[in-house]
Amino acid sequence: MSETAVPKVKTKMMHKLQVQKWFFISLSVIPAFGGYVLFTLYPNILSVYYSLLQWDGISDPIFVGLKNYVVMLQDKYMWRALWHNLIFMLTIPPLVIFISLILGYLLTNKGYKGSGFFKILFFFPNVLSTVVIALLWAFIYDGSFGILNSFLKLIGIPIGNFYWLGDESTAIWAIIPPYVWGGVGFYIIIFVNAMVTIPKSLYESAILEGATHMQRLFRITIPLIMPVIRVGILFQVLGALKGFEKVLILTNGGPSGSTDVIGLYMFNLAFGSEYHNYGYASAIGMFLFVVLVASKLLMDKFIPDRSVEY
Repeated sequence: MSETAVPKVKTKMMHKLQVQKWFFISLSVIPAFGGYVLFTLYPNILSVYYSLLQWDGISDPIFVGLKNYVVMLQDKYMWRALWHNLIFMLTIPPLVIFISLILGYLLTNKGYKGSGFFKILFFFPNVLSTVVIALLWAFIYDGSFGILNSFLKLIGIPIGNFYWLGDESTAIWAIIPPYVWGGVGFYIIIFVNAMVTIPKSLYESAILEGATHMQRLFRITIPLIMPVIRVGILFQVLGALKGFEKVLILTNGGPSGSTDVIGLYMFNLAFGSEYHNYGYASAIGMFLFVVLVASKLLMDKFIPDRSVEY
C-alpha cells in the first residue's frame, strides 16, 4: 500500500466511525424525542389552538380569538381557585420539606436501632395510590365514625359529629394533612441518601466545638445538601399549583367551592357533568402554564442553585 493511500484509509475509517456514532445516538434519542413530541409538545400546541375556540368537543368549533382569556380574567371562580392553590403552595411544601429534613437528619445522625424499619414506615404512604390515601383521610375526617373526632373526644374535646370536609371554614385546611402525610416519606429517603454522603469528620469537628444538633443541621447538613432540597421545593411547589387528585376525591371542590383549585376547576369545565367547554378550559390551562413558569423563575431568583463544597 502506497503512502498516499494510508491517509485515505484512515479518513474512511474515521468517517465510518462518525456515521456509526451518529446512527447510535439517533437510534437512542429518536424514540424518546418522538414520545416527547407526540405526548407533550403536540398536546400543548394543540391546547393553545383550543384556547382560541368555543368548543364542546362534539359540535363544530367556533373561533373566538382571545375571548376566552378576557372571560377568564373576569372569572371570580377561577381567581378563587387560584387563591386556594396559593394557600397549598405556602403551606404544603414548607411542611413537607421541614418535616422530611428533621426526620431524615434524625435517622442519619442519631443512630437509632431499626432505622431501616422507620424508613419503610415513613415511605409506606408512597406505596399507596392517591385514591387510597384520599379515602383513608376521608374516613379519618368523617363526622360520625371518624378517628379524629374520636381522638378529640378521648382527650376531652368533644365536638360532636363535626364534618371537617363539610364545613367551609375547615375544609381547605383539612386537605393539607393528606398531602403532607403522602409526601414526607419520599423526601425522607431522598434527603437521607444525600446526608449519608456528608463526611462524618465534619460532624465530629462540630461536636468537639460544642455544636448542638440544630446547629449541625442548619450549619452543616442543610448547606451541603441544598441542591437536593431546592429540587424538592421545586417539585412540591409545582405539585401544589397543578395537583388536584386528592381534592377531587375528598371534596370535589366543595362545600360551595371552598376547596376548589385551578386544576380541578379546569377539569370540571372540560369533563364535568354540567359543562363541556374545552376552549375555555384550555385557556385556563395556558394561564396555569404561565403561573408554573413564573413560579419556577421566582424560585430561581430567591433560591439560587449554590452548591457548597467540602
